[in-house]
Amino acid sequence: MGLSAQEREEAAELLRVAEETRVAIPPLVQAFPHMDVTDTYEIQLLNIRRRLAAGATVYGHKVGLSSKAMQEMMGVDEPDYGHLLSDMVYSEDAPIPTHSLLIPRVEVEVGFVLGDDLPGEGCTVADVLRCTDFIAPAIELIDSRIADWKIGLMDTIADNASSCGVILGTERVKPDELDVTAIEATLDINGARVAEGRSDAVLGDPTIAVAWLANKVASFGVRLEAGHVVLPGSCTRAYDVKPGDDVVATFSGLGSVHLTFA
Repeated sequence: MGLSAQEREEAAELLRVAEETRVAIPPLVQAFPHMDVTDTYEIQLLNIRRRLAAGATVYGHKVGLSSKAMQEMMGVDEPDYGHLLSDMVYSEDAPIPTHSLLIPRVEVEVGFVLGDDLPGEGCTVADVLRCTDFIAPAIELIDSRIADWKIGLMDTIADNASSCGVILGTERVKPDELDVTAIEATLDINGARVAEGRSDAVLGDPTIAVAWLANKVASFGVRLEAGHVVLPGSCTRAYDVKPGDDVVATFSGLGSVHLTFA
């Protein structure tokens, strides 16, 4: 059945206010039970367009929930997708402020930086490898404007796939210089090893997730373009972070990325 244009606007406004006030809201599917997946992507785009109009630019895109660990953690059975904007990019050199976040978590990601535009419909793994300029170590910061992370697929898509930040390490490796499916990854928080994973946790090959994303968003008029950073999904489950935490993700053959929380 789907939502009316006015209902989509209302849902987008609920998410915007939740982010601005740091007061989480109940799942959107409770307020809009006849919402479908097309509605959720249009709701996401309403808030993305608002932020672009306010001066942000598109930094890249993300695939979420693409590993079995994350799908089990969130109780969903397919990936989701969202935008990375310039106002979501953090540096390893400066502590990340937590006062603007609700329930932040970190994810360990192998970042793809595009040198050429990806095709939309029909994009293949070969296209992704051909168009990727380099691979980089990355951490994605996720946060939910839905209370207590009680999200299903439709809630998280509407909420920009729960994304709120991205940090790239300094290392840059050409995709043909390493086995993208066999990158070992570890996550340490405050000096304690909390997770170990591998890049093939992401759909068996993170490159598949990037190709999936290019195909998926093409129908909404969105393209993955040269210069964009694409995060294909986490190698491990996500982990909560709090003020004062020190986080390091390390990748075999790809260096590390380090961040602290103010």
